[in-house]
Amino acid sequence: MSCEILQVDPQTPDISAIARAAHVLQSGGLVAFPTETVYGLGANALNADAVARIFAAKGRPAVNPIIVHVESLDEARKLASAWSDLAELLAARFWPGPLTLVLPKRECVPDLVTAGGPTVALRVPAHPVALALLRACGMPLAAPSANRSTELSPTRADHVMRGLADRIDLLLDAGPTSGGLESTVLDLTTDPPRLLRPGLVTAAQLEAIIGPLDPAAPNDSQTLRSPGQMLRHYAPKTPLEMTSDSRRRVEELCGVGMRVGWLTHFDDGTTVAMRIVLPADAAGYSAGLYAALHQLDAAGLDRIVVETPPEGDEWLAVHDRIRRASSI
Repeated sequence: MSCEILQVDPQTPDISAIARAAHVLQSGGLVAFPTETVYGLGANALNADAVARIFAAKGRPAVNPIIVHVESLDEARKLASAWSDLAELLAARFWPGPLTLVLPKRECVPDLVTAGGPTVALRVPAHPVALALLRACGMPLAAPSANRSTELSPTRADHVMRGLADRIDLLLDAGPTSGGLESTVLDLTTDPPRLLRPGLVTAAQLEAIIGPLDPAAPNDSQTLRSPGQMLRHYAPKTPLEMTSDSRRRVEELCGVGMRVGWLTHFDDGTTVAMRIVLPADAAGYSAGLYAALHQLDAAGLDRIVVETPPEGDEWLAVHDRIRRASSI
């Protein structure tokens, strides 16, 4: 399969390009497109055959559910069999934006989307290209990250092509995404609501509106309610480890002849095969994390060493992604 690539302006995407992508989706095809978090791989969420193509393209296990993207709050309500006051409150505050809400699903949502479970994960993305595509195709889109399963999420078009070039029909290239990490996922079917995946909307922001959350995300059934709960996920092919004394660890590995990539939020001048310094603030670090890991992963290194980021609520998603990416 040859992937068609259409470049679009991230703020005012070309109408003809969006129409072309919408036609592919309406025909049961796969389209990669940018959101404000990462690039997603979209298919008609109400067409089980189209959704099955997502699983095949990504090599995604059937037990891992997919987030459904919709263009508006009204469209989200059509897919949930119950819509709570909390859902209304959170959607009004954070949509469009990087918050996914888990709610009881309607029968029209295929079981493949929800991994056979009774709930569906919904969000309204904030990226102008994603919203334009949703409006043009007139359907909800099942859209996990546009990468091979368990591998690094894509924040740029070339990241998508690296893993899926011969597996998808079309890619809308709107440049790098701004947020850099996947959406926060909140399960509203539990009391209190349970944080299933930390993301760009922090726990503190949620608790300021709806009160205390259940921070634990145990797999207390055979059915996952959210993506991002696998122990190993968002991972480079190069072995990665995180440590609070990364300079010593880098020197130790270099001393035995290993080519080491070092990801830090400071620069102390230590000689290393490749070093990337990310911003010391959580938002800046989050925006650059996956791009940095993609760069390190493509450099032919023996090991990636990550300095443990700062602690705090705003860093929770960063810690989660690096921990799941770690193989050491």
